[in-house]
Amino acid sequence: EELLVSPMPSWLIVAGYTAGGMARGLIVGAIVTAISLFFVPLQVHAWSVIVVFVVLTSAVFSLAGLLNGIYARKFDDVSIVPTFVLTPLTYLGGVFYSVTLLPLVWQQISRLNPILYMVNGFRYGFLGISDVPVAGGLMILITLCLGLLVLDVYLIEKGVRLKS
Repeated sequence: EELLVSPMPSWLIVAGYTAGGMARGLIVGAIVTAISLFFVPLQVHAWSVIVVFVVLTSAVFSLAGLLNGIYARKFDDVSIVPTFVLTPLTYLGGVFYSVTLLPLVWQQISRLNPILYMVNGFRYGFLGISDVPVAGGLMILITLCLGLLVLDVYLIEKGVRLKS
């Protein structure tokens, strides 16, 4: 409620929440990576690709989390999207298999999943292989990030689900 009456522009509110979400995600990722180094050596093919995909992926999830938070009426509603949207997309996004192993029709359907491009960006950064063009995945993530940013700013500006 304080945010709605503050003189801050909507884009700055979204930027603050997004930066906070990204910072939390990056800190957790850094801790998990540091702990994993005790068990497995870090093999990197392209640092630049990893850095770009880490930033874009954390931005997309942070912006999507803000969108989820805007539409959640109560605390329990926040878990609906991760449970019924994010989990299936993760399993169908080529995390545990190469989408090239799927029949052609399922490969085409998988290309509609943004998590496929995130996973393959990381896969290329670490291993040097990818099921989809990395540049195409980069463009899709940038577009998704900008779309979510515009949507979040618009919803905050209009006070959707924020005003009683």
